[in-house]
Amino acid sequence: MKLNGILNSDISKVLSDLGHTDWIVIGDAGLPVPEDVKKIDLSLKIGIPSFVEVLQEIVLDMEVESVIVAEEIKKENTEQLKNIEKIIGNKPIHFVSHAEFKIKTRFAKTIIRTGEATPFSNIILQAGVIF
Repeated sequence: MKLNGILNSDISKVLSDLGHTDWIVIGDAGLPVPEDVKKIDLSLKIGIPSFVEVLQEIVLDMEVESVIVAEEIKKENTEQLKNIEKIIGNKPIHFVSHAEFKIKTRFAKTIIRTGEATPFSNIILQAGVIF
């Protein structure tokens, strides 16, 4: 049995397979998943697990170079934006429209679905390189 870190074998595998500039998405319960993108569904019920819980664990196990979020989060979910800024630290945040965000998810290696039920609680994490 794995000693620490992410226990979910699907997430662990995806993170291990990432190359520099690859994308993964952490999404709320309502984010549509494109047909050809792998979905890892963690949702148990509304709010569980939360977007923040999942993001916190992922960034502990992933070299994140930058992130993309929907522009609408600035007005519609300022608390979640503050959470994102705190968790990712000084990594660049790129803002795009929610419509463009959904188009960009087509290029992700996977979308991790949470139980989150607050507006625009979605993020694209771009993998960095550790050397």
